[in-house]
Amino acid sequence: MTTAAAGSPRTYQVRTYGCQMNVHDSERISGLLEQAGYVRLAEADDNPDVVVFNTCAVRENADNRLYGNLGHLRPVKDRHPGMQIAVGGCLAQKDRGDIVRKAPWVDVVFGTHNIGSLPVLLERARHNTAAEVEILESLDVFPSTLPTRRESTYAGWVSISVGCNNTCTFCIVPSLRGKEKDRRPGDVLAEVRALVAEGVLEVTLLGQNVNSYGVEFGDRYAFGKLLRATGEIDGLERVRFTSPHPKDFTDDVIAAMAETPNVCHSLHMPLQSGSDDVLKAMRRSYRSEKYLGIIEKVRAAMPDAAITTDIIVGFPSETEADFERTLDVVRAARFSSAFTFQYSKRPGTPAATMDGQLPKQVVQERYERLIACVEEITWAENKRLVGETVEVLVAVGEGRKDDRTGRLSGRARDGRLVHFATGAPGEPGAAGTVRPGDIVHTTVTYAAPHHLNADGAPLAHRRTRAGDAAEAGRAPRTPGVLLGLPTVGAPAAPPAPTAGCAAH
Repeated sequence: MTTAAAGSPRTYQVRTYGCQMNVHDSERISGLLEQAGYVRLAEADDNPDVVVFNTCAVRENADNRLYGNLGHLRPVKDRHPGMQIAVGGCLAQKDRGDIVRKAPWVDVVFGTHNIGSLPVLLERARHNTAAEVEILESLDVFPSTLPTRRESTYAGWVSISVGCNNTCTFCIVPSLRGKEKDRRPGDVLAEVRALVAEGVLEVTLLGQNVNSYGVEFGDRYAFGKLLRATGEIDGLERVRFTSPHPKDFTDDVIAAMAETPNVCHSLHMPLQSGSDDVLKAMRRSYRSEKYLGIIEKVRAAMPDAAITTDIIVGFPSETEADFERTLDVVRAARFSSAFTFQYSKRPGTPAATMDGQLPKQVVQERYERLIACVEEITWAENKRLVGETVEVLVAVGEGRKDDRTGRLSGRARDGRLVHFATGAPGEPGAAGTVRPGDIVHTTVTYAAPHHLNADGAPLAHRRTRAGDAAEAGRAPRTPGVLLGLPTVGAPAAPPAPTAGCAAH
């Protein structure tokens, strides 16, 4: 393998692990590198000049996964003079200099607070032929001020806050992302308008605790106001948000959801446990009665609302009675979907050292019972939609069997996954005419626990600007404001080694 030819731009890949926040951070990393002159390389190409790992520290085996992948890259780098490897994200924030000690072939380590420094650190490491480790303890610039290369033509993430002020005992995020920092509403809305101008139809407002938005500037109703303000943005068809915390959920947010036409009637609200004793041990400052009360209010205002959640099974000292209470809440809540997790130790969290760590076989058995309970409910809820007409935003990568079945896939307004048939020539949604980002209306014919099928021809098909962009292969980009950070031009390839002192 050889590095980029002299004078040609260097290439990059970003490999992402973890949550939506990491996915959106990777869009910023891509935007920064492209502004600095790097060119993106497809995942299938194993010859990039720069590989960036954007890591997650939530799962117990996150570090094993990172070091395993770094180990696979070492011989690749040995065969590729000038190749650089950078590690960022939550695991980098946690492990810091240990990464270079364990994997000395890594060139750059950067944290969650200084994404904007990456191009400079890469250039400095190349110049000094030494690893650069820069971890800041607080936010350098708000990430949304950075240039961003969006992954979708039709849907975009928009951060309204970063960090978290909660102290859940199972979660390491606050120590890695820091205290909550809120963007001003005008900045958020400006970014949304910029995305809509690029053809984006749907935005998801993103934060570690999205509905505590406004705490930094003293307005506890700021999030509801922000939702209403999105309703005034012409061309924005769908607004979602994730993830709210039940303790901060206020009635004005429910009213804003119900009364703002482009805010989708879908809500992802983590439960974590239905046992009040376990919630207390988790330091989740709500109880099951309050949680179910919020759901009752949401459904009163929006009977068609689809509610999804997160649940952890096997938290330290969880008893069989505690677990049964979780099943009771699941049955009462009637979730349309649930992300279920077996508790695993997160190094650095209080729960990792708690007494009462449960045997794997106990956790596994409860997990399987939870899955069965959830799927029984989600299947029943989905069956209620058979015969109903749904509006689907056509997506990329949602249907793994689409090529084999001849279907396309997308999301209904309530967030449910829909696999739909295309129409015959001359009919709405004719095969070959529907693009990612287009809108179709179709009738549900079959329900499964995790998706809906619509096997008849679409009732209607609307071509959109997002579909035009997808057809043209044009990804939205938002330029950002670098706030005085230095920029780097297209890096030249390093010179070939020469004899004498320069070779040593």
